[in-house]
Amino acid sequence: MTMPLRCLARTAAAGLVAVAALTAAGHTAEAEAADTLGSAAAGQDRYFGAAVAANHLGEADYAATLDREFTSATPENEMKWDATEPSRGSFTFAAADRVVDHAQSRGMDVRGHTLVWHSQLPSWVGTLGAADLRTAMNGHINGLMGHYKGEIHSWDVVNEAFQDGGSGARRSSPFQDRLGDGFIEEAFRTARAADPAAKLCYNDYNTDGVNAKSNAVYAMVKDFRSRGVPIDCVGFQSHFNSASPVPADYRQNLQRFADLGVDVQITELDIEGSGSAQAADYTKVVDACLAVDRCTGITVWGVTDKYSWRSGGTPLLFDGDYRKKPAYDAVLTALGGSGDPGDPGDPTVSCTAAYTRTADWSSGYNGQVTITAGDAPISSWTATVTVPSPQSVSSLWNGTPTWTGNVMTVRPSWNGTLAAGASTSFGFTVAKNGSGAAPTVGGCTAS
Repeated sequence: MTMPLRCLARTAAAGLVAVAALTAAGHTAEAEAADTLGSAAAGQDRYFGAAVAANHLGEADYAATLDREFTSATPENEMKWDATEPSRGSFTFAAADRVVDHAQSRGMDVRGHTLVWHSQLPSWVGTLGAADLRTAMNGHINGLMGHYKGEIHSWDVVNEAFQDGGSGARRSSPFQDRLGDGFIEEAFRTARAADPAAKLCYNDYNTDGVNAKSNAVYAMVKDFRSRGVPIDCVGFQSHFNSASPVPADYRQNLQRFADLGVDVQITELDIEGSGSAQAADYTKVVDACLAVDRCTGITVWGVTDKYSWRSGGTPLLFDGDYRKKPAYDAVLTALGGSGDPGDPGDPTVSCTAAYTRTADWSSGYNGQVTITAGDAPISSWTATVTVPSPQSVSSLWNGTPTWTGNVMTVRPSWNGTLAAGASTSFGFTVAKNGSGAAPTVGGCTAS
């Protein structure tokens, strides 16, 4: 078989990188310590990766942090359908190539994300009937995988195909609605033929513990394995925050999937918070992966808090100035690595949240939460308030709320920056609706 010119160029470049790496290793192996995330993970026979955005690679600190710390890269958006095939049959790879080129020139593996997903589809996909959609799906898989054949370690073949909630049902999407349950199997079979060497993964969120959704994915994987459908790994996105914490059965859930004979990968890890609490949660995730032999690696969903899709929750290992956070040190330690013993590290940022009821009347009340910075200055804070049912919040000031059920997550509107020991507050008005119970403040995280 004739190798495509792109692959020939890649193979030559990879060979040069490998020769250079082997030459350097001969001189430095004894002196080199596991003092980065990637090197520490490699010592545990695992990779440690990051989601990478092509448009940030020109930023020196971004590229330097990526190159120093990580051994795997996942294009954040550059390989999705709308980015690679905006018009039917017309592929564009410039942005994705930039990520792949950068990663491979630094000796990193690349995870492909993603081939078939209900979101970030170009509008033309939604107009197709069943026969055309099947042809388009398989054509997209072949076109994208064919361009990168032999260069991608793992592909997220199908992404987020199951509903949230207790039903375990498939999500409504053009693929599910027009092609039926068989579209996932067909996508995996097409992907195996397109690049037999790549690991083929199913990827989803809110499947981190044992629940109806993860049970449905488990049943699908078990069925695929029993019938010889080519699936090699399952990806667990692992987006955590105070309303959705690391499940107590996280490790056990990873293990039951591994017991089916597939690898498990933590594919999009981020944990909102700061300080020791965030560090402890990251440690739980790393410890769980290390306890499962077939957990082959961890990818955090971004390099720095400032570019995270959840930047207000400061969920990553490096802050907006690329400083290592306590969570970084915790991950490095959990992986068996060690930092520079002469480096005292950055001061730990923290905050506290205290609730008071400032006014009360028959049908409602006003509440106030006071945020106080710890021993170091902070640039932002996040507090959670659980409002007892059937109460409802009618107004809020000096903060910006988002809601998950009856849990209100509040971030600064203008008052995020506090000196060490300084305070600010936000207030809200509650309609009692027959209940005078006090809300619960879940704590404060700072960055």
